[in-house]
Amino acid sequence: MPAPLKSFASVDRFLAEIASPTTLRPGYVLLGDEAFLYQRCRQGVLAELAPPETRDFSLHDLDLADTSIFDILDRAQTPSLMAPFQVLFVRNLKLLYGRGSKKEEFAAIDAYFRRPNPQALLLFVADHLRIPTDLRRMDYQDRERYDRIRDTLADHCGFVELARVSEDDAIRWAIASAESRSIRIDPDAARELADALGADMMSVAGELEKLCLYVEGKDHITLGDVETMVLAAKQRSLYELTDAISQRDRTRALLLLHGLLHASDGGEDAAIGHLYMLARTFRQMLIILENNVRDSRAIWAVLWQGFRMPPFAAEDLIRQARRYKSRAALTRALRLIAKADLELRSSPANKLLVLERLILALATEPTQPAYTPTHQFAMEL
Repeated sequence: MPAPLKSFASVDRFLAEIASPTTLRPGYVLLGDEAFLYQRCRQGVLAELAPPETRDFSLHDLDLADTSIFDILDRAQTPSLMAPFQVLFVRNLKLLYGRGSKKEEFAAIDAYFRRPNPQALLLFVADHLRIPTDLRRMDYQDRERYDRIRDTLADHCGFVELARVSEDDAIRWAIASAESRSIRIDPDAARELADALGADMMSVAGELEKLCLYVEGKDHITLGDVETMVLAAKQRSLYELTDAISQRDRTRALLLLHGLLHASDGGEDAAIGHLYMLARTFRQMLIILENNVRDSRAIWAVLWQGFRMPPFAAEDLIRQARRYKSRAALTRALRLIAKADLELRSSPANKLLVLERLILALATEPTQPAYTPTHQFAMEL
């Protein structure tokens, strides 16, 4: 039996609780913006408590921006004639913690949970928080918000932490998920899948689904399959971006960056995955330059399996690499990318701004002012 995934532990406990009437609590707070884990919670709740035949009458998706907490609590307290159980998802929990003391609102919440409707479940969604894999590294502002929610709701509700999934757990999930469909995915293929997508679980799950369909009949996903189906599609746009960067075309590079983000399922939230691909491409160019590669036939001798670009990109990458006159120029680019990666992982207020500044710096001659992150870093590439 495979070991449990640490990143899924809070969600697994929640799903176990809602499956039993003796452990089900009257309310829960879903804390964090990890969409994949949120969907896992939601699907588990619907399967257990809002079956399809009664869902139209038992499921309520509410928003504190449109409905007051008083009306929501009144709806939760009122028995339904059409369904035996009520499930209420309440979004925009952050509005309860805005300006003002909200004494009346929290008094109403306290009153409800002192005598909750046993045939209703309240689920408060706090997706304005970003919870890292390691809770000790939570951003100060998110920690402050987290503590305030816990101070006011922990006596009444269970807490489910939807933290970012670690890369190791993303890899193990991909292997187990493929096995559940009688498909074997090689460990290096699973690692490449997680690495390429920055362990963004919504993207990993979506791309794994495509891979399973792609290998139907063969029932075996290899590293080559991942490179063909996942990396090639992403790298076509990425190679256009690095082409603009290597030509110092700042305007075109910014337009291509925005196009890449717009086309991505995760948008700005997939930024770390884009940076991984960008760093990978510059490392490939560095090796090409160091080995004086001049044609695509020689490229496969210097780039090892698992670190090769799709065949369509070989000539383009050689041309781009030769625009850099020294190893120092490419190592400078890799340092800039590493610093931007660290800045993104420290939960900046604006991810797009971090990416834009990086692209402008990469497309600027080294003699001009370079990209300077807003934080100090102790480690460089």
